Amino acid sequence: MNNTDKVTLREKVGYGLGDAASSMFWKLFGMYLMFFYTDIFGIDAAIVGTMFLVTRIWDSLFDPVVGVISDRTETKWGKFRPYLLWVAIPFGVLGVLTFTTPDLSVSGKIVYAYITYSLMMMIYSLINVPYASLLGVMSSDPKERTALSSYRMIFAFGGSILALLLIEPLVKFFSTQGDTVNLTFGWSMSAVVFAVIAVGFFLCTFLWTKERVRPIKETGNSLKEDVGDLFKNKPWWILLGAGIAALIFNSIRDGAAVYYFKYYATVSDTFDLGILGSALSLTTLYLVLGQGANILGILFVTPISNRIGKKKTYLFAMVFATIFSILFYFVEKDNIILMLALQILISACAGSIFPLLWSMYADIADYSEWKTGRRATGLIFSSSSMSQKFGWSIGGALTGWLLAYFGFKANVVQSAEAQEGIRMMLSFLPAIGTVLSVLFISMYPLTESKLGEITTELATKRNEKQ
Repeated sequence: MNNTDKVTLREKVGYGLGDAASSMFWKLFGMYLMFFYTDIFGIDAAIVGTMFLVTRIWDSLFDPVVGVISDRTETKWGKFRPYLLWVAIPFGVLGVLTFTTPDLSVSGKIVYAYITYSLMMMIYSLINVPYASLLGVMSSDPKERTALSSYRMIFAFGGSILALLLIEPLVKFFSTQGDTVNLTFGWSMSAVVFAVIAVGFFLCTFLWTKERVRPIKETGNSLKEDVGDLFKNKPWWILLGAGIAALIFNSIRDGAAVYYFKYYATVSDTFDLGILGSALSLTTLYLVLGQGANILGILFVTPISNRIGKKKTYLFAMVFATIFSILFYFVEKDNIILMLALQILISACAGSIFPLLWSMYADIADYSEWKTGRRATGLIFSSSSMSQKFGWSIGGALTGWLLAYFGFKANVVQSAEAQEGIRMMLSFLPAIGTVLSVLFISMYPLTESKLGEITTELATKRNEKQ
């Protein structure tokens, strides 16, 4: 590794803070937004599911547009860092508006939800695609990228934990006004708190990071060339499929978790959670333990992948996630300890794959440049964001549709069929996603030895150019 490829600790922390900012809202969207729309906002679950699909598919298609634009951005701060400065405040504002409940008719609420959520996802793209692309230009060393990606994921799950720990206490605090309870005000003000934190984190990422890797070819590529290169990139297609399938797995489990503990699980009289003794607080414990286990998986993934390779590490993680997810179905409704234990195991496996995915997208950007002589980091990384949102769009839509299919009704005792459906949404149904992810990644062709050759050749060409 060249000295110019070395990334300082402050840069790694700064880079990680960017995903902590995004992940606070992403986790609230994934685990609470469906619940917010059905139980607080008052929209039917099937309508919310359709909205998730429509808005996220459109937004997924918007990601490559942002990638193309950021690839062609030239400022004194670089190509990708400026977006962290320009978009941070709009991100915070839209985050608050998404969790704001105006006094409208049902149809008015649906229109408001479509508009605010669609705009929020577009703003998310405008800041997150350049942020993700930044990984590809902070260092050209594959191992350094895996380390950066691990920092990113640790901070991402740290941001998620922060959001999950604070959201219910904040909502309760802001909702309680004397003898009255105003949940809509509580959710909106809680979003304000997270928005302020997110803006601060994004600005730290902008200030503390540096773009180092310059393309071999500085002249602008045509959009047709970039898109043509992308569509011919076999590893990109494989990773796209694997990422979408993995996100479907996570989004269905995340979206159904709140319903599982509110409408199905019961705490036995002998199981004492102390101050966390309510069913909803059990949801918090379950979700926070999952995020902590995600971090545990990330801590192990770098040494394991350095030893056996990224592909094998990904395969093993997804296979075990499938097994543990299926076992979750057989847990009795009062066996909280086993629920939490399986949540830790599943989350450790699921969390470990995300630094691998981001690192592999950076490798694919190198592969594309090595094969074509043209570099399109933003476009390639936008595809990773696209797969993330597309996976969440399918998973989120399926969550709403499945709830409606199984007969779910908000804020009432659920039928046996609805409870059975909710159980399936925490076990067998998301496991289909992990199986598909395994099938995709088994075809991934970029081995560590091949990447070593690519990195060496690109470094030689860059040195010749200087």
